[in-house]
Amino acid sequence: MLFVGDDWAEDHHDIEIVNDQGCRLVRRRLDEGAAGIAALHALVADHLDDQGEPDQVVVGIETDRGPWVQALLAAGYTVYAINPLQASRYRERHGVSGAKSDPGDAHVLAELVRLDREHHRPIAGDSAVAEHVKVVARAHQGMVWSRQRQTNTLRSMLREYYPAALAAFDDLAGRDALAVLAIAPTPAAGRRLPVARVEKALRAAGRQRNLTTTAQRIVEVLRSEQLEAHPGVIEAYAASAKALVAVITELARQCEVLKGEVEAGFGRHPDAELYLSQPGLGPVLAARVLAEFGDDPTRYADTRARKNYSGMAPVTRASGKARVVLARHARNRRLADALYQQAFAALSASPGARAFYDAHRARGHTHHQALRALANRLVGVLHGCVRHRQPYDEATAWQPPAKHPETPAA
Repeated sequence: MLFVGDDWAEDHHDIEIVNDQGCRLVRRRLDEGAAGIAALHALVADHLDDQGEPDQVVVGIETDRGPWVQALLAAGYTVYAINPLQASRYRERHGVSGAKSDPGDAHVLAELVRLDREHHRPIAGDSAVAEHVKVVARAHQGMVWSRQRQTNTLRSMLREYYPAALAAFDDLAGRDALAVLAIAPTPAAGRRLPVARVEKALRAAGRQRNLTTTAQRIVEVLRSEQLEAHPGVIEAYAASAKALVAVITELARQCEVLKGEVEAGFGRHPDAELYLSQPGLGPVLAARVLAEFGDDPTRYADTRARKNYSGMAPVTRASGKARVVLARHARNRRLADALYQQAFAALSASPGARAFYDAHRARGHTHHQALRALANRLVGVLHGCVRHRQPYDEATAWQPPAKHPETPAA
């Protein structure tokens, strides 16, 4: 077998190839792109036995995506995506001086997959549909996070010079707030707004119900007495706020566009109905969960493996008489965020989930601890549904565990 360490950068790859005994066969820096991957294939061919197969080439690299990784998988190589934190810790096994270089990192990766690959997971062979869902779901979630960051910035700015706007709108990223702030970015402009103009702005933004009542409430709040900022800075704040409103408006529009792409791609997946049957999962949240778990049927050996990957399973630290159970912080943040939201939504969608949560709260667990425990349980339910190709069933999911008959004493 051949073991390849690939330390990647934006425009090049440092490669080291070693054999079963750990002897270095070649060390080279290759360019990113088709020419570089062709050169890597040539190096492998030069050192692989004539009867060797592509699956006898094991590659360690610190990423699981990109054209280069896809080319490695397409060639039939076994590719391990090594967490950079694990690679950093493994580097200390080869030296404690703190020295670091790209060729040295390639050597560490090659040795890691040669000696310790059983403790790591090769890149899963997800379907093309799952990969499509993963790309658009991550883009949509990233867009939502970007919108929230800009909204938080706008909130902080309005607190400095326009507190009436904060009182008038609960959701600054909502269509009502964006429509009114676009035409009244200053406190003075807000006080001058007539109800009719607010109605027109809300109607143009898409509001259909309670139009007059909502407009009257907004005008009343904007005309209420509020603390004033220094007159010299109000126009500066207003210009900045208008720019943020325009950015948030476009981000909100693009979020809707990507949401449609997520739902369309997820709807084409054969497991879509299984995921949608789970309590607390709608099309977007289910797409995120599918995207991050993947659909390779061999990726998770059992329920525990899926729970550990989800990040919802706790970790135990025990030493001597001390033993403490903690939340798992090293995890897939996107997946953990989706599962946490699912658990919260399941409280009102599933009586069994609600009872499970209440039981944990009764034992003294905090709200977040109980939700993580519920999310961990729901991951196990999902694993069973996917494995057995059966939709979610409330009675089956929450039935008490079977009691084994006691063995009579000898």
